[in-house]
Amino acid sequence: MRISRHISIAALAISAIALPIAAIAQAPMPKPERVQFAKGTSSKTIKGTIKGDQSRLFVVNLRAGQKVSVKLVTSNASNYFNVTAPGAQQAMFVGSSAGNSFQDTVPSSGDYTIDLYLMRNAARRNETANFTITIGATG
Repeated sequence: MRISRHISIAALAISAIALPIAAIAQAPMPKPERVQFAKGTSSKTIKGTIKGDQSRLFVVNLRAGQKVSVKLVTSNASNYFNVTAPGAQQAMFVGSSAGNSFQDTVPSSGDYTIDLYLMRNAARRNETANFTITIGATG
């Protein structure tokens, strides 16, 4: 009886650890939001809020040679964005090291992803960021 009790306690302890890990692993990825410019315009401004480990993914279709710009205004100093080219494994712009403003000529055509997020320190504290992000393209 004593051995089975220890096994039960050990199983309970393992499940208590595994449950939060499974919940984290199953956190839903944000649904990408397609960014389209209104007729006659070359940019779009989006306002919103993220909290904790939430993020927002914006997808904009660009042609090779177009100039793209992304500007973030936020209430939280730990709120940034990354820009990733179509098919790329790594971001071409990393906001946490380069700031909250990006401008470049895109090298290839396709869907570029803009990932808006809170840094891990702020996410762990479940902080909130009110943001305004403006995405533009010309050329």
